[in-house]
Amino acid sequence: MARKKPPLKIIPLGGLDGIGKNMTAFECGNDMLLVDAGLMFPDDDQPGIDLVLPDYTYVLENEDKLRGIIITHGHEDHTGALPYLLQDLVHKVPIYSSSLTLGFIEGKLSEHRIRSPKLCEVNDGAHLDLGCFGVDFFSMTHSIPGALGVFIRTPQGTVLHTGDFKLDQTPIDGVTPDYRAINLFGSLGVDLLMSDSTNATRPGFTQSEAAVGAALRHIIKNAQGRVFVASFSSHIHRLQQVCDCATAYGRKVVVTGRSMVTNTKIARELGYLHVSNEDIVDAFEIDDIPDDKIVVLCTGSQGEPLSALARMANGEHKSLTITARDTVIISATPVPGNEKSVQAIINSLSRIGCDIYDKSNALVHVSGHGSQEELKLMLAMTNPTYFMPVHGEAVHLRAHAKLAQEMGMKEDHIFVVDNGDTLEMRGGKVRRGEPVESGIVYVDGLRIGDTEPAVLRDRQKLARDGIVTCVVTVSSRARKVGEIDISCRGVSFANDDALISDASDAVKEAIANVSGSGVSADSLRKTVRNCLSNFLWGQTHTRPMIIPVVMEV
Repeated sequence: MARKKPPLKIIPLGGLDGIGKNMTAFECGNDMLLVDAGLMFPDDDQPGIDLVLPDYTYVLENEDKLRGIIITHGHEDHTGALPYLLQDLVHKVPIYSSSLTLGFIEGKLSEHRIRSPKLCEVNDGAHLDLGCFGVDFFSMTHSIPGALGVFIRTPQGTVLHTGDFKLDQTPIDGVTPDYRAINLFGSLGVDLLMSDSTNATRPGFTQSEAAVGAALRHIIKNAQGRVFVASFSSHIHRLQQVCDCATAYGRKVVVTGRSMVTNTKIARELGYLHVSNEDIVDAFEIDDIPDDKIVVLCTGSQGEPLSALARMANGEHKSLTITARDTVIISATPVPGNEKSVQAIINSLSRIGCDIYDKSNALVHVSGHGSQEELKLMLAMTNPTYFMPVHGEAVHLRAHAKLAQEMGMKEDHIFVVDNGDTLEMRGGKVRRGEPVESGIVYVDGLRIGDTEPAVLRDRQKLARDGIVTCVVTVSSRARKVGEIDISCRGVSFANDDALISDASDAVKEAIANVSGSGVSADSLRKTVRNCLSNFLWGQTHTRPMIIPVVMEV
């Protein structure tokens, strides 16, 4: 009896519970590919956490099968987990992507002291054979150059993964989506389409990046003083337009902010950002240059408190200040969760009195993701048998699935899945498989993966309600109560001596009622915690974290 060939397994390990930490494994027999290895930045309910990674335990358990890692483009939500993954892998695995993406990755890996990674450049039209996988790369337009989609051929069928994209007809670098390749793959047969869902709730088309240029030119041309432009440091097309506008009106370009300096340097070296050396000046060398001859490219479009824009807005930057004569352009949309931080910077800038432009009053930003009509066009060009929306929150995935149904796809051929769910393909037919271990991993300082949910709950409670420590001295023999010392942090009654004194009396009385030779220290700590918690709730209607300390003397 002929042995059954193993199925192709499509295993999303991240990217389906928000905009971030994208990672998908493709496994067929003894071969596995990984597409993207991204991170997500923490939310307000994750205090103290630096980064959030996908749980890639499944990849580590099957490392012997891993033939390569494909990175679709250079954004953190697709590359940020690479240093941590590579440190955990025993063997060096080749990483395939465009030259700009690899340039960003190389800089990131060097920061983590990962030496001599196997970086392999691929471009539009490239083909690779990795184990049983045949992989074709095709160019896509996004908010960063060098974005790629992939067409994966396997013994069990084909998969087309778009990566992040929009269908920009007038991109700044002239590199349009490879429509010929996309339509060719569609004619060959796409068994499963995996497509970017970020803007699936937004009707119409996303405007071209070129549309931003006119607004930037108008603002920079008419600005009286210096112009400060805050943008994503990876948005090379946007930075190119700012540089073009600056030089067109006789202004020098100043670059500030660590990631902005790093990324512009890499992009210039690789030929993705074109601005002459004579048009770029150091921030410490602008004293003799008139204010109306300067444009500053800086970080801070997301309201990061330590970014260059935030430090300038608060008068804390070591070399640059913003005055009432200057103009600030915030050329980005706040990532969900960053709105308050961005507004705080806008308020600080408003107090200075400078002119401020953002998406609310000028066309200084357009999205890098396709809207509904572009998503429909991708479905039409590829004409897939099965469809799996990726890259988004549940609302985006569902909206994209609805678009596919409107395009005539059968409901049972559309798979809206969660991280860890598995799809299996046999002979071009797709069904759900057994889920694998998945989840999230926290980067907390130098510790990775050790932060338990209970720790985060404690941090949230500390941030919300503060902490009260009660140190009780008890004689070890007679179990008599001695001194009681109550200290507070982050509570409104910290300086209320009368309340603290009453709390001490309440604790002393509670201990006296339960003390005796047979009472354990644990029982006394529980008594102190319950008594103090109830007392403070009755007096203040707050529930700070209570830390009871019983010292026996």
